Amino acid sequence: MEGYLRRLRTPRPPPAGGRRTRRLSGLSPRSAAGQVFLVQSVIVVLLVVAAVASIMLQAARDALRQGRRESVVAAQSFASAPGVSLALRSPDPTAVLQPRAEEARKRAGVDFIVVMSTDGIRYTYPYPSEIGKKFVGAIEPALEGRTVVEQAGGPPLPAGKGTAIQAVVPVTDARGTVVGLVSAGITVRNVSRLWMPQLPIVLGTGATMLVLAAAGTTAVSRRLLRQTHGLAPTELARLYEHHQAVLHAVREGVLIIGEDRRLLLANDEAKRLLGLPADTQGRHVRELGLPEQMARVLASPERVTDEVYLANDRLLAVNKRPTFPESDHAGSVVTLRDTTELAVVSGRAEVALGQLKLLYEAGMRIGTTLDVERTAEELADVAVPRFADVVAVDLLDSVVRGSEPTTEGWRHLRRTAISGDQRMLPVYRLGEVITFSPETPQMLALEQSRGVLEADLRQAHGWQEQDPERARRALELGLHSLVTMPLRARGVPLGLAHFYRREGSPAFEPEDVAFAEELGARAAVAIDNARRFTREHAMAVTLQRSLLPRGQPEQDALEVAWRYLPSEAGVGGDWFDVIPLPGGRVALVMGDVVGHGLHASATMGRLRTAVHNFATLDLPVDEVLGKLDDLVVRLDDEDDSGGTPDGQEGVGVTGATCLYAIYDPVEGICTMARAGHPGPVVVNPDGTVVCPEVPASPPFGLGGYPFETADVHLAEGSQLILYTDGLVKNSARDIDSGLDGLRRALGGAGERTPEETCRAVIGALKPAQLLDDIALLAARTRRVPSSSVAEWDVPSDTAVVPSVRAECRTVLSGWGLEETAFTTELILSELVTNAIRYGSPPVKVRLLHGRCLICEVSDGSSTSPRLRRAATTDEGGRGLFLVAQFAQRWGTRYTSRGKVIWAEQILHDGTSGPADHTPIDVLLEQFGDPLM
Repeated sequence: MEGYLRRLRTPRPPPAGGRRTRRLSGLSPRSAAGQVFLVQSVIVVLLVVAAVASIMLQAARDALRQGRRESVVAAQSFASAPGVSLALRSPDPTAVLQPRAEEARKRAGVDFIVVMSTDGIRYTYPYPSEIGKKFVGAIEPALEGRTVVEQAGGPPLPAGKGTAIQAVVPVTDARGTVVGLVSAGITVRNVSRLWMPQLPIVLGTGATMLVLAAAGTTAVSRRLLRQTHGLAPTELARLYEHHQAVLHAVREGVLIIGEDRRLLLANDEAKRLLGLPADTQGRHVRELGLPEQMARVLASPERVTDEVYLANDRLLAVNKRPTFPESDHAGSVVTLRDTTELAVVSGRAEVALGQLKLLYEAGMRIGTTLDVERTAEELADVAVPRFADVVAVDLLDSVVRGSEPTTEGWRHLRRTAISGDQRMLPVYRLGEVITFSPETPQMLALEQSRGVLEADLRQAHGWQEQDPERARRALELGLHSLVTMPLRARGVPLGLAHFYRREGSPAFEPEDVAFAEELGARAAVAIDNARRFTREHAMAVTLQRSLLPRGQPEQDALEVAWRYLPSEAGVGGDWFDVIPLPGGRVALVMGDVVGHGLHASATMGRLRTAVHNFATLDLPVDEVLGKLDDLVVRLDDEDDSGGTPDGQEGVGVTGATCLYAIYDPVEGICTMARAGHPGPVVVNPDGTVVCPEVPASPPFGLGGYPFETADVHLAEGSQLILYTDGLVKNSARDIDSGLDGLRRALGGAGERTPEETCRAVIGALKPAQLLDDIALLAARTRRVPSSSVAEWDVPSDTAVVPSVRAECRTVLSGWGLEETAFTTELILSELVTNAIRYGSPPVKVRLLHGRCLICEVSDGSSTSPRLRRAATTDEGGRGLFLVAQFAQRWGTRYTSRGKVIWAEQILHDGTSGPADHTPIDVLLEQFGDPLM
């Protein structure tokens, strides 16, 4: 409104374009002046036309009268001229009269003088060709002696064609006898010369009138433009309508005061607010009977902005501005707004606005994580101190654990969060399990599913009966008002939120309960989301941990330690494994399935199982990765064929990475290959850190690509570090900086144990927020001493088997394993016999003494023996059966030069363990002779 009044009191500048532009715009047909000028022009034109018509008619009448008179005079004069009558009687009247008639015509100024006989035959005519023809006109009255005047047409005349005004008079002789006739006349066209001289005068007068009208209209238009500031009539009408609306329709008082401080205008609202009488216009503001302070403000020339003054028991917000700010002598425009009711409700409005802001802030601050306890703390923190002085949040114990809440657990709640001065709340502490009695407001809130208000805790008997001593202490510390709100989500109670106020803060009101319900509803959804995530996360972690190694297998080649950290967003597909292999070797596996969730964990379990199966077959490193790649491709094909239900998590296996290594403690060589996985790191015994060059192959799932291997010589005491990319890459750093950090963390770790190495690496590289799983494996190498290895060649002859048994006995004696000699000799003799009979040279024997006793017999054949039950009539087929009975494990592995058949015997205190000895009668039965 103030802007409108500013526009009302500020003069508009004249239109741009100079005087000519204003004149043209003033005489425009769209303007009032232009329309007036158009009407004036039409009137002037009509007057000129009427004048010309009147002149023409008058001139025509005068011309007819003058023509009649001139025609009669000319005819009579020629008829009475001497010698005319005699010429008529002459033999050739034309010869005498024609010259005389033409001369008389020219002197009289008429168009023709015709002399004719009494029969109407022309004797004279301006054109000789017309002489002798019949006269056109009435001649009978003239023959009787009268003069005839008429209008008639006739032959062409020198003056041109047209209607002739002609007079016919008789020619008499001395006796009075009519001897001929004379006609004289003029044409009507010649009459126009009588009025044509007046036409320029009339037209000039009309033009002068038009110029005067244009000049007058322009002058009036300019004056109107100056007085209306260039506004069009429609704008003036609209401005008047706005003026009326603003002054009389708005709920805001308007006063216009002149420079002499007299009231020029007051609208109805101003009169009502100030109590002004009806006859206020023109009176000085000091004479209006206003309060002194209000009168002083109105009389002052200073500006006023939103100042509140008391007038007639009303609080009026006054704004005052000069009508023309650029002028030193200007009046003022004053607006008045009644703020009496606004002052009453402003306090409540501020409270409501604060609560809306708090709800908005709660939506931003509550639920930032998927942790139940942290979400409860966010609810407590956001309400203090803007809504309550102390806030406590109690959740069902099952909710904290991520389980489904039940009504049976209502009475057992765990204090999860406290915010504010905890000294003011001496009832229960964090983590304490609370059992509420049925009469407490907390239980009423849970049962009734609504907030409970205790405006005065001194009157809250149920609250005091819960724990009288602690309630008394809380009252002494100043707590005096409580709102208990159930936290419910999807119709399920999750816990309670308690809002306390202490002395110095107003007690809670019923309106506060509605706000607490809204705040609790928002927090409950976030808490329930966190609870569901906690449950699903715990299930996924449990599944994944069940699929990962639970303990270290027994083996002599490596000292191993590992770490596995699931991501906060959900477990993924990271896995690792340590798999003992025949010959004292150990396989190390580190893999990562792309994605998160149960699907990734399940896929990881399938791959880990497959790795165990392939390791059992003792396949080469590259073949193991090739078969894993085929497995992932098949899994992808199964998922793409529609085997996964719609909407199920993790549809399709998008790929996996893996590093597979086999360490041989006898040779000290680690054979490795990797499929899209980060390369290993080796810490030498002297503490130097190196990254072996292991060829990078594509990740699983692409299919058809070969996998290259690398043999790395590891000194005894070296540490081999395997990891997943979650350790070295996250949102805060790229993989290059992560690898640099890993090398720094491993620097100088030659003397550390694998456990210490894992602790140091995780402490240095673990990010603040785990967005991806982390798997870390540290393995320190050991070597089998040469004194624990016995190896010799065997000729391809069965006759040397006794010597092999003797050599075996000697070796075992040197190792102090005499008690195992018989069993070992039996196993070794059977294996050597099979190699000589069914294999091909060269045949070699190797004995390894460690945690167990390993017998290995190798030959150049790739044919693998198999265990079978021999029939009674069979002569052979019982050797491998004996090996299987006396050895803990046995098997075959293939090499590039043939195969190796191995057998392991578990040693306990230096002797062969009591492996499940089969009764002797059963063994003998296998040979078909019960007496042996």
